[in-house]
Amino acid sequence: MCGIVGYVGQEQAAPILLDGLSRLEYRGYDSAGVAVYDSTLGTLSVHKAKGRLNVLSQQLHGGADLHGTIGIGHTRWATHGAPSDVNSHPQVSRSGKIAVVHNGIIENYAELKSFLISQGIPFTSETDTEVIAQLIEYFYDGDLLSAVGRVLHRIQGAYALGILCDDCPDKLIAVRKDSPLILGYGEGCSFLASDVTAILRHTRKVSYMEDGELAVLTQDSIQCYNHLMQPVDKEIVQVDWEMDAAEKGGYEHFMFKEIMEQPQALRRCISPRIREGEVVFEDFHLDPQYIRDLQKIYIVACGSSYHVGMVGKYQLEKLTRKPVEVALASEFRYMDPIVNEHTLVVVISQSGETLDTMAALREARRLGGKILSIVNVVGSSIARESDQVLYTWAGPEIAVATTKAYSTQLAVICLLALYFARVLGTVEDGEYRSCLEDLLRLPDQVEQVLSQKDHIQYFASQYFNHDSVFFIGRNIDYAMGLEGSLKLKEISYIHSEAYASGELKHGTISLIEPGTLVVALGTCKRLFQKAMSNVVEVKSRGADVLALTTESCRKEMEGTASAVMTIPDARELVLPCLSVVPLQLFAYYVALMRGCDIDKPRNLAKSVTVE
Repeated sequence: MCGIVGYVGQEQAAPILLDGLSRLEYRGYDSAGVAVYDSTLGTLSVHKAKGRLNVLSQQLHGGADLHGTIGIGHTRWATHGAPSDVNSHPQVSRSGKIAVVHNGIIENYAELKSFLISQGIPFTSETDTEVIAQLIEYFYDGDLLSAVGRVLHRIQGAYALGILCDDCPDKLIAVRKDSPLILGYGEGCSFLASDVTAILRHTRKVSYMEDGELAVLTQDSIQCYNHLMQPVDKEIVQVDWEMDAAEKGGYEHFMFKEIMEQPQALRRCISPRIREGEVVFEDFHLDPQYIRDLQKIYIVACGSSYHVGMVGKYQLEKLTRKPVEVALASEFRYMDPIVNEHTLVVVISQSGETLDTMAALREARRLGGKILSIVNVVGSSIARESDQVLYTWAGPEIAVATTKAYSTQLAVICLLALYFARVLGTVEDGEYRSCLEDLLRLPDQVEQVLSQKDHIQYFASQYFNHDSVFFIGRNIDYAMGLEGSLKLKEISYIHSEAYASGELKHGTISLIEPGTLVVALGTCKRLFQKAMSNVVEVKSRGADVLALTTESCRKEMEGTASAVMTIPDARELVLPCLSVVPLQLFAYYVALMRGCDIDKPRNLAKSVTVE
């Protein structure tokens, strides 16, 4: 969730650190700080500030006030200790000799802190991270690497660490366990970062640290070691997307830019995977007999990815006739799941670093299941630990609220359902080819929906002042209502809930009163009349109904609903890829009219790397 940047080279470090941190603001944070070794003073210079990064940057005049060519920086999201200058990272040891930045949580910090206090070591912050800095100094006898190694044998939890010591002004130490950390190789310089966007301006050559690895960075080299302190040769990969993909490109917000990029992202995701009338996955090696012998498919994910899983359940079960269960990754380990060698566990994650999802993956593997992951980030932890990987190819997504990563996940699920159905013989040739045609047409149809953005903005202007909203729908419309509701609440802060329409009379209808906004989804043609009945039901209680349906059903819906948004007619398989777009736009425009911080909503982070 937090952001880490480290630099060692020949240029002034502070401006590079601040620039890198600015490119990680989307991850969510409430304070920022940097530590730079000042060669003129022969000591570490640490500066921290609560609030946005520009507070710190202004204090340091963009980094010009800090002199030194090696340093670490951090944007913190408060876990242990409230947001404050003192609790911000970097955290330093008692003498100020050692500085540490840290993503993750140290689970046994209280025990370690008590021990250190008993040794007469005072603490200044409430953070678990200060324990690491103090413990390194406690063990330090002139050999920094040895001291760090002794600390790693004593701390428990998840962590990505950047460590700087004023006795070693030519090197940084990086450590990773269950929290992402990337190494960057520049000309006469080296980098560490929690996300490649932080260093892309300076280098495209990176390697991904594995769990339990430690790295020593100098301006000329990076040397990695495994948990036994044996040297490890790292594969260096070339980042192939352009820097402007992580820039706003004239748009007011990243979220709006990424909504508008969905046709392009869907083309990248779909077109290369449909060849000569067949679904073809790259580097995909699931044996057809294994697919036929499957007894169960689990879909495991968090947040919006979980909502993709809800859609996937309907699609996979309908097309393959195999039982599918969708589980929240945060609950998977605790539900005693029934997984064996005949279970395929489909893990969905945008970042490929979500800690709960990673833990669920490892539990599924321990139980004997085969892992197929759907992720956006090449080389991410989940991708590396899976048996099979399907990348969404959405490109970098900066806004906290996912849009194009979500829609490309939906597209991959569609392709996967068709691929399995073809292997199993559970889909007729005509239906199969028609579905492929609809998928190839999908990017153009999404562009058609986006062309209606002015109408959706108008609807947002009519309803942005509601304090509570309900989304209702059946089957795939219920699944899409879950995502539409989440989008609205996470960026506009409006209380919003999604319900299966058939559950209205089991309690929810009691909350409908005159003026309540209900967003009613009725895109699934075979269930349209039931959707209409539910619209009538809530209208009779005085609700304002904003409906979403297909073009062919517009006229009938307009006779009952207060306002109607439409999507093109399409097969049920691809309807969710279309219906999510007006829901994203509606949430965006509502948040815009309420004056919210759309790209960085409060209390949220792009990648959740703590449990």
